[in-house]
Amino acid sequence: MTYTPYFIHGADRPARWLITCDHATNVVPPFVNDGDLGLPREDMERHIAYDVGAYEVSKHLGEMLDAPVIASNFSRLVIDPNRGDDDPTLLMKLYDGTIIPANRHANAAEREHRLSECYRPYHSELSKLADRENVVIISVHSFTPQLRGRPQRPWEIGILFPKDEQFSPHVVEHLKPHTNAPVGVNEPYKGYLPGDAIDTHASAHGRPNTLIELRNDLIAEQAGQIAWAEKLAVALPRALSSAGF
Repeated sequence: MTYTPYFIHGADRPARWLITCDHATNVVPPFVNDGDLGLPREDMERHIAYDVGAYEVSKHLGEMLDAPVIASNFSRLVIDPNRGDDDPTLLMKLYDGTIIPANRHANAAEREHRLSECYRPYHSELSKLADRENVVIISVHSFTPQLRGRPQRPWEIGILFPKDEQFSPHVVEHLKPHTNAPVGVNEPYKGYLPGDAIDTHASAHGRPNTLIELRNDLIAEQAGQIAWAEKLAVALPRALSSAGF
């Protein structure tokens, strides 16, 4: 089969929303160490390799909002599309206590190869899809309930955004009725990373946006994926209306 570094669903859907999923799959392309990062299957199924459940939520949400969806088709351990191309964590050699064998001695040429074959094609297509009038970008991610050696994370969902982003606070408010725990505000991660996908395709262009983090045990199965997509499909339009965009 011919490898493609991204998937697009519903490119011609008319809604102003654009759903993105930067860490959609745990695929290692055949040109990267013969398709094997040197990790056991159980590690490749963990959050360190991709955002468990996020791709399926993204697809359901795109259908419900009648919006296009773009998703990466390479593991974040191959190269991370949610980092600037000069970020030191772009090509991870150690993640949540796990050494990535195929990355341990990756040199500048290998890094450039992965950028050209995976990272840049994904961002090029994302840029094209975002180049529409009044687009609103929704970036869907997931997080593990607990990092190794760290406390349990109490949130079911987190909304990440920089301090001057005006849409996301409305998303937080409209999600509160749909969750059994507090909505994480810039939790479990900080809401701004220079050069990340939202910064590049939304913030830099003044486009309304939000980054959604769903706890991955809640969306590991289809029922949870559909349920959370439905909650988001209700909350997001209401948030957009109350924000006045």
